Amino acid sequence: MAKNRYDQDEELVTKLNKDSLKKMGKYLKPHIKTIIITLCLMFAMAIIELLPPYAISEVIDNCLPQKDYTKLFLIAAGLTLGMLIVMIFHRIRSRITNEMATNIIKDLRSDLFRHMQYLPLSFFDSRPHGKILVRVVNYFNAITNLFANGIFDLITNLFKMVVIIVFMLMLNVKFTLVCMAVLPFFAVVLMFIRSHHRKAWHTLSSKQSNLNAYLQESISGIKITQSFAREEVNAGIFDNLCRENKKYWMKAKYIERSIPAFVSVLSVFSVLLIYYRGVGEIKSGAVTIGMLIAFVAYVSEFWQPVISLTALYNEIINCSVYIERIFEMLEEPLVVEDLPDSVDIGDVKGEVTFENVTFRYEEDSPNIFENVSFHVNRGETIALVGPTGAGKSTIINTLSRFYDINDGRILIDDKDIKHVTLNSLHNHLGIMLQDSFLFSGSIMENIRYGKLDATDEQVIEAAKAVCAHEFIMEFPDGYNTIINEGGTSLSAGQKQLIAFARALLADPAILILDEATSSIDTETEIALQKGLDRLLEGRTSFIIAHRLSTIKNSSKIMYVCDKNIAESGTHEELLAKKGRYYSLYMAQYKFLEEI
Repeated sequence: MAKNRYDQDEELVTKLNKDSLKKMGKYLKPHIKTIIITLCLMFAMAIIELLPPYAISEVIDNCLPQKDYTKLFLIAAGLTLGMLIVMIFHRIRSRITNEMATNIIKDLRSDLFRHMQYLPLSFFDSRPHGKILVRVVNYFNAITNLFANGIFDLITNLFKMVVIIVFMLMLNVKFTLVCMAVLPFFAVVLMFIRSHHRKAWHTLSSKQSNLNAYLQESISGIKITQSFAREEVNAGIFDNLCRENKKYWMKAKYIERSIPAFVSVLSVFSVLLIYYRGVGEIKSGAVTIGMLIAFVAYVSEFWQPVISLTALYNEIINCSVYIERIFEMLEEPLVVEDLPDSVDIGDVKGEVTFENVTFRYEEDSPNIFENVSFHVNRGETIALVGPTGAGKSTIINTLSRFYDINDGRILIDDKDIKHVTLNSLHNHLGIMLQDSFLFSGSIMENIRYGKLDATDEQVIEAAKAVCAHEFIMEFPDGYNTIINEGGTSLSAGQKQLIAFARALLADPAILILDEATSSIDTETEIALQKGLDRLLEGRTSFIIAHRLSTIKNSSKIMYVCDKNIAESGTHEELLAKKGRYYSLYMAQYKFLEEI
């Protein structure tokens, strides 16, 4: 069952916790040296940038009254040199942090994609692919700046606030305490807004994911959309999703902007307090004009990192939602994976045994089949027939260990496939699925996909065997013809023939054909059958086909229904029994006669 549709918000299962932060530390650890250098540069810049107010105080209170122009010149030269140093340090810091951030994102994104390659098919069956895509692309783009600047800005601004407080205390302890008196109000407001802010960005993230999911689904089904004149209806659905996205984006931004606005009010209020107290102190001679100007400048400087921290806090809240979703996928259990005692399956002869196999897709769902048992000898061709949804493809999927069974055992050459490595198992299986998916690239690359070391001659031989060579050579570039993703520039039959050549090139011990000839015309099928007879010789194969004419010569035909194998035997034996296969065959034969 699908976890959610494009119009259903995702529930976040994995929260950002200590374990997630520990895993994040794994990606930061190789860059410790860069992090230390960057922090040293930023601490130096912070100190240099905070010297001008103190220098101005010295100029107003001493240099100008005493006409000490030498000291004035030295202060001016020192501040100019300091600003040049800051510019140089800033360029160095920007270059090394951006390089570090892109490396972290590259490693994290690669690990996520690698993890996705091993996730069970049930993971992809139960989620809109657009929602998976948005995690691998959009979320990573959003968190790049956090690693390049956000973390360093957080530490630097905290350090800057400490340095400013030190300067303020050096100038006037009493004024410093007055300034600090407004901080508790800021803390209370921030704590109040925090939970609302995170919730708002979490909801917005879900709405953006919904939008992406529907967009991906619409592009994939555009031919069906236009065939049924659904353009305006779909545009209306997308418009509603855009409205939802806009609504929650505005809500999240409203909360985000409220924090800096509140900080600005506190900043102005604290400056007014200092001026109010300062005027009286100047009249009494307790403070100088230069000191008051310098202190007010530091008050303004003090609130700048606070404003920066609130903006950074907003970014951290936003990115924490994205990081949570990324780690949620990284922590998604593989379900079907190599067990600790898994071994290489070794050379495979091709004997297959099902022993009391029971399977269901989810724990709370009904069984697809129960206590299924059968044995297939090496080199036999087994045809699976039966009504739609009976479990024919599921038998193939469990043999391929795309899904793990709930009870029983599946053996290949007396080896339980659950205790062999997945790579070694799949290396001996050639699978031709009903949905022939082709990748963007040349025809040659698509056929060679399952055997990268195959020569051009071997590729061509496989194509000839399945009757694909002739139509391939009709293209101007032959085997170098570039096809679109999914093979949209080819007919359904051409795609299946190329996919068939891809499966056969791998020279598997066990060949699986799931409706392999469903999109091939009768004339091509006759020619293809000649090649198949040669290629299936000595190789165990499983064939699922609704056209019974294609399986007459199978070693054994198994009729799947009622969660088990209802009957099995050769074509002639099953016709003689006049059971379910006989009824199916006669119904199909009669239908063809009527046509």
